Amino acid sequence: MVELLSALCLVAVLEGLFLFVAPGGWKRAAEQLQSMGDRQLRILGGVVLGAGLIALLLVRRLL
Repeated sequence: MVELLSALCLVAVLEGLFLFVAPGGWKRAAEQLQSMGDRQLRILGGVVLGAGLIALLLVRRLL
């Protein structure tokens, strides 16, 4: 449970970092996401989800 909460906190830190460092880039990215259709967003979400899971598995095996 502690690991899950730590991971969620890390997500919040990273999102805040992106907003702090590059607010203009974040706004442009959000505008591009709004112009995409639901199907495209689902595909993009699936790709990001898969890449994140693979990266997590690799990191867990290396440590």
